[in-house]
Amino acid sequence: MKTALRLSSFTRHLHSRSPPRAAAFNQFLASLVRAKRFPAAISLCAETESRGEVIPCHVTLTILINCFCHVGKVALAFSVFGKLLKRGLPYDAVTINTLIKGLCLDGAVSSALKFYKEMAAEGFEFTEVTYGTLINGLCDVGRTEAAIRLLRMMQTCVGNVKPNVIMYSRIMEGLCKEGLVNEACEWYCEMVANNVEPNVYTYRPLVRALCVAGRLGEAVRMVEGMVWKGVDYDVYVFSVLIDALCKKGMVVEAREVFDEMIERGCEVNVVVCSALMAGYCLKNEVYEARRLFDAFVRRPDVWTYNVLMNGYCKVRRLDDAMKLLDEMCGKGVVPNLVTYNLLVDGFCKCGMVAYAWQVVKAMRESGVAPDVVTHSILLDALCKRQRVDQAVVMFNQLLKMGVELDVWSYSILIDGCCKNQRIGEAMNFLKEMRFRNLVPPIVTYTSLIDGLCKSGRLWSAWRLLNKLHDNGPPPDVIAYTTLLIALCKSERLDQAIFLFNQMIRRGLAPDVWSYTILINGLCKSERIDEAVNLFKEMHLKDLVPDTITYISLVDGLCRSGRISYVWQLLNEIHGNAPPPDVVNYIDALCKHMHLHSKCLASAYC
Repeated sequence: MKTALRLSSFTRHLHSRSPPRAAAFNQFLASLVRAKRFPAAISLCAETESRGEVIPCHVTLTILINCFCHVGKVALAFSVFGKLLKRGLPYDAVTINTLIKGLCLDGAVSSALKFYKEMAAEGFEFTEVTYGTLINGLCDVGRTEAAIRLLRMMQTCVGNVKPNVIMYSRIMEGLCKEGLVNEACEWYCEMVANNVEPNVYTYRPLVRALCVAGRLGEAVRMVEGMVWKGVDYDVYVFSVLIDALCKKGMVVEAREVFDEMIERGCEVNVVVCSALMAGYCLKNEVYEARRLFDAFVRRPDVWTYNVLMNGYCKVRRLDDAMKLLDEMCGKGVVPNLVTYNLLVDGFCKCGMVAYAWQVVKAMRESGVAPDVVTHSILLDALCKRQRVDQAVVMFNQLLKMGVELDVWSYSILIDGCCKNQRIGEAMNFLKEMRFRNLVPPIVTYTSLIDGLCKSGRLWSAWRLLNKLHDNGPPPDVIAYTTLLIALCKSERLDQAIFLFNQMIRRGLAPDVWSYTILINGLCKSERIDEAVNLFKEMHLKDLVPDTITYISLVDGLCRSGRISYVWQLLNEIHGNAPPPDVVNYIDALCKHMHLHSKCLASAYC
């Protein structure tokens, strides 16, 4: 308001008989720029110049260049710079930096670099603002490597400019965005070694990148270093750290960070609280999540409520979830699509599909349209309850209504058909997916392989698996293991071994379950030596056998009358002791077969 009044007064003064002096005019222009009224400043300059009331000096033209850059008219800014040169007026680093910043803001970083090189060729001396602007612009467009080269050149060739915290921080942020966390940490060490004090904008990208990379110990140490250096507590840094700790299940540690924030007077916001609440819900500690909500969340939004809603649904406290929905509406927080989908999913997972449909009805009445996720949840619930006919009818109705069903909707229906040995229908849905240009994931094909196996069509399953290597998503260990299970159950052990070796030749590493399936199958077919060799191979590959692996092998050895060999085998894999329940099982077998088990203790000495 004050600026508007001053502009009106200045315009009246402009039209009076005594025109303003250049210094007063420049001062007024500067006040308009500070108020971010760039168009007004440009209009005023044009008016005064057209009247000849004020002859623009280099200060006036520099201000005008700045205004044009801020409104995105960089070409006009350069035309003003040309006018300045034509009149032989002086220009300084402020003028050049303004033009370079304008080009960078306009996304023309290459042009900014070209202009910088042209001015450098004329012997112009740049300031740290120039280099900082260029480094910032390069990092904004993802050219971090070019920013690094510029900084290194500056360190080598420009004696009067040293890298500052802004330059270092932007380069570290760029490296972090590219996933080059180690390199970013090296730059941090260089920065500290050069006595450049990091600020909160240094720590933000580093802490986030370390958390995303799963390097939580380093992230915690980084935050501790930030606190030790006296950098202001930043709620963003702590919310990122708390969120990462919670996702790793380290809720106790996350709460410690949260409590320290409170202790140091850092204001917690809804984002931090939601992250910690999500951590509690992940551990099924919904009561703690609710306590935190009541104690610290002053103005909850729909996302905070959704965190609690997810927690209640996860532990099947659906009455509390519905009460929470009423509470939301009572406080004027409008439930969104996620809210309703959580409820629909919660009821479906409890087998209460009729209630789920009631939620869908309420959802529509409140003006929220169900999406593909809603429909997929309902399709999955029907298939899991073996109501495949209803699921197919619903699916076809949705298609007729023009609902765009996605890969997962089809995959759910294909899996439901396969589990109910309706392979023909499953294959038809697969063809329909391809017709609609939907690319089935490997999970879909694994369902088909499983369905074919359970229908006794093992060779069809094997052909499908082989086809995927040439045309489709490459099979994973789960797809191979699915077929391996079927081959072992049908006592086709030679084919199972061939498939197992094929998996390895294809570059896949069998997991514990793959080995266990084959060991169990070999033991049941009394091919004990081959099973033992596989067991030893697991040890060599640092795969830790589980309870089923041990018991399968022990049972096989017992049936072949080689129970005493168990102790020898355990001694051979010393340091990889079986679980206690397996030890008890072996001990009980020995007692039952009247064998000594004193050597059991020596196996772990």
